[in-house]
Amino acid sequence: MTSWLFVVLALFVLQTLLPASLRYRLFERGAVTRLRSALGPRDDPPAATRMGARAQRALVNLQEALWVFVPLALLHATRAEQDPTAIRGATIFTIARACYLPAYLSGLPGPRSALWIVSWVGLSLMIVGL
Repeated sequence: MTSWLFVVLALFVLQTLLPASLRYRLFERGAVTRLRSALGPRDDPPAATRMGARAQRALVNLQEALWVFVPLALLHATRAEQDPTAIRGATIFTIARACYLPAYLSGLPGPRSALWIVSWVGLSLMIVGL
């Protein structure tokens, strides 16, 4: 179970870096200005791009789910015997959340919503495993 916890936390770190990276990306016009702004105190940051705003919303959504996943994963990690249903749930949650980010960034509402539901099915399986 701890391995899934580490994978989800790595995904969280990646998603934490993504919105700012998209805001200060260097392949648009004014790359030097954007780089100076990113390296400075960021008093006047450039406006968020559409993709950057999506990345920010996906991050907030993951933060909300982590309040459920992390305690469940820690509860299961402290048990002497690992429940296969809980491990399956953690696996489903992790894969769904990894796929959720590209689905959200693509802007297609159907896959994003379906993956959100699948991730909560994984969390439900973790609860059943208790």
